[in-house]
Amino acid sequence: MNTKIWLSSPHMGTSEFKNVKEAFDTNWIAPLGPHVDGFERDLADFLGEGVHVAALSSGTAALHLALIMLGVQAGDEVICQSMTFSASANPIAYQGAIPVFVDSEDRTWNMSPDLLETAIEDRISKGKKPKAIIVVHLYGMPAEMDRIMAIADRYAIPVVEDAAEALGSSFKGQKLGTFGAMSILSFNGNKIITTSGGGALVSNSEAFIKQARFLATQARDAAPHYQHSHIGYNYRMSNVCAAIGRGQMEVLPDRVQQRRFNYSFYQEQLAATPAIQFAGEPNSDYYSNRWLSTILVNDSQGVSREDIRLALEKENIESRPLWKPMHLQPIFADAPFYGDGTSERLFDQGLCLPSGSNMTDEERARVITCIKACFSL
Repeated sequence: MNTKIWLSSPHMGTSEFKNVKEAFDTNWIAPLGPHVDGFERDLADFLGEGVHVAALSSGTAALHLALIMLGVQAGDEVICQSMTFSASANPIAYQGAIPVFVDSEDRTWNMSPDLLETAIEDRISKGKKPKAIIVVHLYGMPAEMDRIMAIADRYAIPVVEDAAEALGSSFKGQKLGTFGAMSILSFNGNKIITTSGGGALVSNSEAFIKQARFLATQARDAAPHYQHSHIGYNYRMSNVCAAIGRGQMEVLPDRVQQRRFNYSFYQEQLAATPAIQFAGEPNSDYYSNRWLSTILVNDSQGVSREDIRLALEKENIESRPLWKPMHLQPIFADAPFYGDGTSERLFDQGLCLPSGSNMTDEERARVITCIKACFSL
């Protein structure tokens, strides 16, 4: 059998092991430590805009803390992009709140500003002004942040950016993760950089970040004994994971370029296949890290998305349909939804192709050969 080609595998640089060894040599094998502090500084320096960062155990933990600090409680409503991974919506349920899902638009596949405003006005008319808006930068593509932020400001609703897939992307020259009241990052093993598992909360508000660190370390009060006046969480990142992250930050610009090369390669090689479409950057305002290269497959040539996925699977090449929209998930079947069918169409036609920054020329050629063969049978 051919060697496995993964969708998005971890890609280590040269400093990660040195940093981890230093953590072992100094016995900082615990939550927190100097590498956590350093990783937070590295992220803040990279993102710019005067942000502060709390390194946490996962992006999901970061989103949960963001909702807590925005005062989201049981019975409240939170607007969330429907086309996303379930981790964008699950923390709403953690709080006993109700997700209100909003469909995508065609250009970026992210939250539609028009439908967002429709949802807000309708929820307000029903006496349920949303407590927050969670917008996702899908597969690294920036959402229409100027319009979304303008709408959020008009109705005085805070925005939480889910930038889990978008570290290194930017909109109008500003890094994603620096627009909302808070934003979250993920360093899961399949992300553009990884700490094996981990995430971060980002905000221009130092008070939010200080509160997040407090809540993430079991909300222990300042006392010589263990005293707690708030419910806390075990959400902080370990020093060992942060040691990996510091090494990954050194190669982040390279990883972005390598992922963007994958996308350009696929686009060039499949340009003559009318049934396959790519989501291009709408204009120069949008800069995507191309975390995953994605395609849409219509049936104009008698080949479906699923035909291609199964053909790749037969060749031991991992691919995956786009995220199944949240409003179609059984667990959220009763949640309000404002849409026009865009995300359903994207889900039906969309496929994520192998996109690792460590892909070889031979591996890229194998993927293309398999896809082209689907149209020549």
